[in-house]
Amino acid sequence: MRVLGVDPGLTRCGLGVVEGRPGRAELVEVGVVRTPATDDLGLRLVALERAFEAWLDRHEPDAVAVERVFAQANVRTVMGTAQAGAVAIVCAARRGLPVALHTPSEVKAAVTGSGRADKDQVGLMVARLLRLPGPPTPADAADALALAICHLWRGPAQARLAAAVGVRR
Repeated sequence: MRVLGVDPGLTRCGLGVVEGRPGRAELVEVGVVRTPATDDLGLRLVALERAFEAWLDRHEPDAVAVERVFAQANVRTVMGTAQAGAVAIVCAARRGLPVALHTPSEVKAAVTGSGRADKDQVGLMVARLLRLPGPPTPADAADALALAICHLWRGPAQARLAAAVGVRR
C-alpha cells in the first residue's frame, strides 16, 4: 500500500509518501510546499492544489492521510490549516482516493507509542522507522511522513473494523 501524508499549512505544507504494510514502511518521497504569507489567500490555495495534484500524479497513492484540524488559541492558524487540508481532501476525492483524517495524538501514538510525544521524538522515530540517517526537516516533513505511517499501520485495519461493525468514518 502507498500512502500520501499531508501535514496541512498555508506557509509550510508537509508532504510525505511511504509504501509498505503494517509494521514495515519505506520512504518514497518527502518534501514541503511553501507559499508566501504576502500572497493572496486564493493564490496560495491554488499553489497548494497544483502541488497536491503533482504529487498525486507522480506517486499514485492508494490513500491520503491528512492531519485532522484541532482547536487552538490562534484562530488564523487553524483556519489556514483547515483550508490547506480541505484542498488536499478535494484533490484526493476528485480521484476517488480514500481520505483519512488522523488526530495529532493518534499519529504520535502510532509512531512513538505515546500520544504526548514532542516534535523531536516524532522526527527521531520517523527516521528510525524509515531507516533514515536523521529526522526529516523541517518538522512539517517529518509530520507528513508520520501521518502516512500512521495510516499505513492503523488506517486500513480501522476501516475494516468500522465496516464490519457498520460504523462510518
